[in-house]
Amino acid sequence: MARFELQWKITARQAGLLIREFLKDNHISKTALTDIKFAGGFIQVNSQEVNVRYVLKEGDVLQVGFPEEVPSEGMKGEDLPLDILYEDDYLLVVNKPAGVSSIPSREHPSGSLANRLIGYYQRIGLKSAAHIVTRLDRDTSGLVLIAKHRHVHHLFSEQQRSRKIHRMYEAFAEGSICPDAGTIEQPIARKKDSIIEREVSEEGQYACTHYQVISRHKEFTHVKLKLETGRTHQIRVHLAWFGFPLAGDELYGGSRRFIRRQALHCCSLSFEHPFLDKTLEFEQKLPEDMNCLL
Repeated sequence: MARFELQWKITARQAGLLIREFLKDNHISKTALTDIKFAGGFIQVNSQEVNVRYVLKEGDVLQVGFPEEVPSEGMKGEDLPLDILYEDDYLLVVNKPAGVSSIPSREHPSGSLANRLIGYYQRIGLKSAAHIVTRLDRDTSGLVLIAKHRHVHHLFSEQQRSRKIHRMYEAFAEGSICPDAGTIEQPIARKKDSIIEREVSEEGQYACTHYQVISRHKEFTHVKLKLETGRTHQIRVHLAWFGFPLAGDELYGGSRRFIRRQALHCCSLSFEHPFLDKTLEFEQKLPEDMNCLL
């Protein structure tokens, strides 16, 4: 499991292509190709080393080995719980609890999802870095997609740009949202006097959030949300701007009377598997601290 490899058997339609052209058609980036050539990877045809100018023939077996990955400096593996819902040779889907950061920060240098991943990889003998495709805020719970290798992360980044990775969230917003369904399209930027907080601003990046009311309660509205874009704190900022901050989200005007963190949970995740030619779909029920409010 130390090295990530890909293999293709060349068809009549692919014959005549240079390896360089074939790899570009298969979404291997220039950066990845440079690493393959100069940082410990390999390119072989029929088990013989070749260069990217080799002309492929029908029936050739092309193998590409990527360099072993090393976690970033200071990223320590930790033997902490990791709730794995799905795993194959290319990816993981995990359920992240609230209170766990996606990556280490100055305020929370350990215990992050990335630390847990590196610890898990060390236990199973996988030499890779932590490639978290769909990050969640520290106090947001739910489904997270993780690529096991840099190239797989690159393929998922292409899916994100073409909006082929879909996530749904459940949230409790303070007040009674009306109408029952709608779309919030407001640009989001970092607040000038903060390194953390975001705000709706004409100078910001385009952001789009769709919402659907599930039920209304005395103090809050149970709502489902779908993102068209993935800006930092997008749901939190959009709902606060709309006049209905998330319960528990003190940073954006919510109250902690009922819950001690922002009441936001990634409940649904779907994406196209980059190698298995099928769509994978996952759902995760509300965690106990949100479910008990219902």
